[in-house]
Amino acid sequence: MDSYGTAQLPGDWGHQCDATAVWTAPGGTRAYVLLDGVGDTAAVRAWTRTAARRLARTAALRANAETGLRAERARYAAEPGRHAMDGPQLPCAAAVVVVHTSHTPGTGGPGGTLSFAWSGDARAYLLLDGHLRVITEDHNERRAYDGHGDRNVLTACLGAGWDDQETEERYGHAAVETVRGPSRSGRLLLTSDGAYEPYGDADRDLADHLTGPPRASARRLVEDAVRRARALPDPYADNATALIAHLT
Repeated sequence: MDSYGTAQLPGDWGHQCDATAVWTAPGGTRAYVLLDGVGDTAAVRAWTRTAARRLARTAALRANAETGLRAERARYAAEPGRHAMDGPQLPCAAAVVVVHTSHTPGTGGPGGTLSFAWSGDARAYLLLDGHLRVITEDHNERRAYDGHGDRNVLTACLGAGWDDQETEERYGHAAVETVRGPSRSGRLLLTSDGAYEPYGDADRDLADHLTGPPRASARRLVEDAVRRARALPDPYADNATALIAHLT
């Protein structure tokens, strides 16, 4: 059985602007990335796919999700036109990256790590010992305004020029947040909001998809997400993307 798998559906959008990437560095450190591109154009789709591959490679080679994501954010932030917090922007994407090492970086010895970093509302979940928990906290106006803001308006993303201080002052959280801990065996799930929002807070339902081969599980999850979205009173299905990995 493959150790990871991905699946995507465009929903009711004209373009699939989500992207995933997996990169394994020499020595076995592996980075898993999911980006949810902002917009519905061929240009956003192309940018997001390239950005996902770049982020996965950078994070894997640095053996750390946070330093990898910050390095790529800084690279994009250096481009002209990236610093407007309002109005039209160059392509950007909600980003989540997870780096799994099977040994202590730099030593080759035992004591692997699992690091998470995100900027935006793409999510990471972990299924450990039968319990599913969401690791990330969304960067959107719903969080910034205590549940009263628009969940579709991002407060941070890969491709934005604003730094931690600017983001903190405006929205109450850093531009990049991170969690790091020891490696454990379990299932990793990365999703775009088009995949997790139709489930609402039904984490049990998400966990039901984390059994069996990862690719088939991811496919079932996104198909069910689109089906649920189209069954709502105001039906509309977003791009839905999931990456599932079996961590050992």
